[in-house]
Amino acid sequence: MHTRTTGGVATVAPPAGVTPPPPAPTPALPRRRRQSRMNDRRFALLLMLPAAAFLAVFVLWPLARFVYDSFFVISPFAGAPREFVGFANYAAAFASEAFQNAAVRTVVYTLIVVIAEFTLGLAVALLFTALGHRSAVFRTIFMYPLMIAPVVAGLLWRFLLIDNFGIVNELLYRAHILASPDQIQWLSDPNIALFAVALPDIWLTTSFITLVLFAGLQNIPGEVVEAARIDGARYPRLLFSIIIPLLRPVIAVALIVRGIDAARAFDIILIQTDGGPQGSTTTLSLLIYRTMTRFGDPGLASAMGTVYLFVMLAVAIAAIMLIWRPGSTAR
Repeated sequence: MHTRTTGGVATVAPPAGVTPPPPAPTPALPRRRRQSRMNDRRFALLLMLPAAAFLAVFVLWPLARFVYDSFFVISPFAGAPREFVGFANYAAAFASEAFQNAAVRTVVYTLIVVIAEFTLGLAVALLFTALGHRSAVFRTIFMYPLMIAPVVAGLLWRFLLIDNFGIVNELLYRAHILASPDQIQWLSDPNIALFAVALPDIWLTTSFITLVLFAGLQNIPGEVVEAARIDGARYPRLLFSIIIPLLRPVIAVALIVRGIDAARAFDIILIQTDGGPQGSTTTLSLLIYRTMTRFGDPGLASAMGTVYLFVMLAVAIAAIMLIWRPGSTAR
């Protein structure tokens, strides 16, 4: 055994041929703590089981059955045999002029609704943010349309826009904007009917977009906005270079939720025009419903619905990647 100096500190080296003792092992977590963590995980899984079971029974299984039925010709009568036809239903759907026209109308209707709601919702959310606590009452009033059922909203706007004696035309006539109360046939003119049936949807759910964007605006650091103002950034520059990029995740969620919801619009259109006039407001949801019930072709209806399902899934993924951009930072 001899002494050596390392870094000014004297250490005793073991004699030659003697193996130094191994370092002390890291103390393991107490057994109770490990059991507590395992119990927490099991408890979390147990809490998720009811929801998972509900989704499996009422969502996944019907969805799988829906896709499975799209490969068969199914009789509308109960107990009748079914015939496997492969992708014939999909070929018939894509070759159908009614399906193509309904798909175009669905896209146009969705764009009208989502663009109008996002523009109005962002403007109102910015206004509420500027007002601060003074906007509390106005926020409450603005959320009232969310409490109205779509069927009720459709009936309400049908009475507002109905030809000859609709309240909207009557007000425009008394304001000397229209020459007669029936000059604009909101729900009877095929050229404007799709826009007219979109008005109740815009009125009904703009408050949802406002609520989501307003919540996102509250999470934007005030220091960032204040620093940009000190640097001389005007409001348009501030909005498009600071606020909107920081709202990307919120905007993505809002647009995806509302886009899918608008694309599957059914009751609000059914109650106003039932797909008319001349099929100008027949969207994919209405076409699938009619194919299933009125025309008695569940297999073709399932194929149309499956195409719609995968298109909506692709659109949602594209929106996440293009708007949200996970992993990127707003600059």
